[in-house]
Amino acid sequence: MRKRGLVRLLVTVMLVVLLSSVALAASGSAAGSEPARAKNVILCIGDGMGFGALQLARNVLLGPEGKFAFETFPNAAIVTTYALDNLVTDSAAAATAIATGHKTNNGMISVLPDGTVLPTILEAMQKAGKATGLVVTNTIYDATPAAFGAHWGTRGGSEEIAGQLFDAGIDVLLGGGRDQFLPSGKGDGKRKDGRDIMAEAAAKGYAVATTKDELAVAKGARVLGLFHKSYMNYQKDRAYLGTAEPSLADMTAKALEVLKGTKDGFFLMVEGSRIDHAAHAGDAAGVVAETDDFARAVGLLYEFAKASGDTLVIVTADHDTMGFSVTEPLDYDLLRAIKVSPEFMALKLEKGADGKFAPESIRKVFEEFAGVKDLRDDEVQLVQSMSSEASYKVGYAVGAVLAARLNMGIVSPQVQLKSPTGGHTGNPVPLYAFGPGADKFSGTMDNTQIAGKIAETAAIGFAPAAGR
Repeated sequence: MRKRGLVRLLVTVMLVVLLSSVALAASGSAAGSEPARAKNVILCIGDGMGFGALQLARNVLLGPEGKFAFETFPNAAIVTTYALDNLVTDSAAAATAIATGHKTNNGMISVLPDGTVLPTILEAMQKAGKATGLVVTNTIYDATPAAFGAHWGTRGGSEEIAGQLFDAGIDVLLGGGRDQFLPSGKGDGKRKDGRDIMAEAAAKGYAVATTKDELAVAKGARVLGLFHKSYMNYQKDRAYLGTAEPSLADMTAKALEVLKGTKDGFFLMVEGSRIDHAAHAGDAAGVVAETDDFARAVGLLYEFAKASGDTLVIVTADHDTMGFSVTEPLDYDLLRAIKVSPEFMALKLEKGADGKFAPESIRKVFEEFAGVKDLRDDEVQLVQSMSSEASYKVGYAVGAVLAARLNMGIVSPQVQLKSPTGGHTGNPVPLYAFGPGADKFSGTMDNTQIAGKIAETAAIGFAPAAGR
């Protein structure tokens, strides 16, 4: 009897050791062994993708019991996001914290308020001999990608930031923002300094693409793809616009194709940029569609990381936008009936002789693109009140009407108008990690800790600790 008990005990111990080994292979290294090292690091940022937005997308796309691929990663954390000068961060300060390990003021791109330039994790990867890439659905020079490869006192310095990103020698640049890569007077160009960066890129051996088809056939060790003069179009609008833009997954696949063969590894940042824009507009259907696009891109990266065995993948958000909350009376049928973005609807509105959007036009657009046939007078008046504003701000009003009808828990229009960030919140955001060094990401942590943990796992020189 004692012998049988001993055998059972030994079998149990062996099973525990085996299961522990399997878990450690995915999340890190065993105690006392050499720390896990990552040859490649992929950082995925869902801009504005707070917990509520993620739950909404999960409910619609997968059902309450479903999980996105990144939600199955073995390690997860809750991340705080405040800025140096504000308890609520904007994308510039948040991306700076993630990229450099330092807090800065809202609006600043990888510099401190006194002008001190903050080295970034992407720059450290370059110094270590790794290839680098930035893939976004925003302009490539917007706050998040800018903070990884540029340094400027204001996120609004688009021309300067675009030039810095190209001059930094980043191997893959994919997204929107063609206007700041061409001189004024040439195509979509707006540059005032006369630089034709797209021509410079071609001369330096970059494959240059402006459409999905051109990207698909692009070859070589460097790629510059700019698929819109400004932001790339929302996923829900593309079918109506007939655009030739690649999806985030398409761009991510090309980035992997270019970078994966590099001898010393690579660093890649992928951003689902327009989750944030949709959230600002109260566009629940848009948040779902943009999160779906982001999740598909992350899925490709996850499959690559599982096969490679030497790739750390981190999925997180820079901040929460509009405090999305999945309420009990949320109208999922109406959400699924919404065909396009609020900004698309705004651009379809026609004005009357008084210079305001005509009530009949407002009602027609809501019925055609959202299936709403009983628009109230107060809802019409809210949209009319924005008649002199830019289309994206008109979209905010359209989105506010739809969010109210959906019973979506969200920052109110009144509070949004008081918010310098346009509706960001101080809510923490999720983080998920897979691969070598993933075990470093757990519990509650601050966004300034991300870059240092990446550097440690990649075994490169980078010391962001001071100056948080």
